[in-house]
Amino acid sequence: MRIGQGFDVHPVGSAGPLVLAGVRVPSDSGLAGHSDADVVAHAVTDSLLGAVARGDIGQRFGVDDPALAGADSMSLLATVVEELAADGWRPNNVDVTVVAERPRLAPHRDAMRANLADALGLDLGAVSVKASTADRLGSIGRGEGIACWAVCTVVER
Repeated sequence: MRIGQGFDVHPVGSAGPLVLAGVRVPSDSGLAGHSDADVVAHAVTDSLLGAVARGDIGQRFGVDDPALAGADSMSLLATVVEELAADGWRPNNVDVTVVAERPRLAPHRDAMRANLADALGLDLGAVSVKASTADRLGSIGRGEGIACWAVCTVVER
């Protein structure tokens, strides 16, 4: 068994939708980024890559690649899961903490868990998604961005 951790943060400011773990969350604005800026999918992808010592999402899916502009980050996550499987690894569980002052994420937690479980090939009981705020402290607390931390374990197939 191996353990990996991941982190991602994106600024608020896109006219597009707010997407977290593949879920479109009602919001006045989305997150800015090269892809769909899904901080949850990015943090989970980084945690998986870290668990198997494969670097990070930026190395695997470069921000300079025009083909990835606006990419669906859950598809990128699924690609990494497939690559790990080809090398004899599979996700075992994942624990995610999303930090956002707004919008309220609790109503979307179950849908995020279900999407992650599907992408990772896990039972719902092996996927945890927690939502927190920064208590109005710093840039996240001012609503200028959303951050996510993820921890996962992977096991040999």
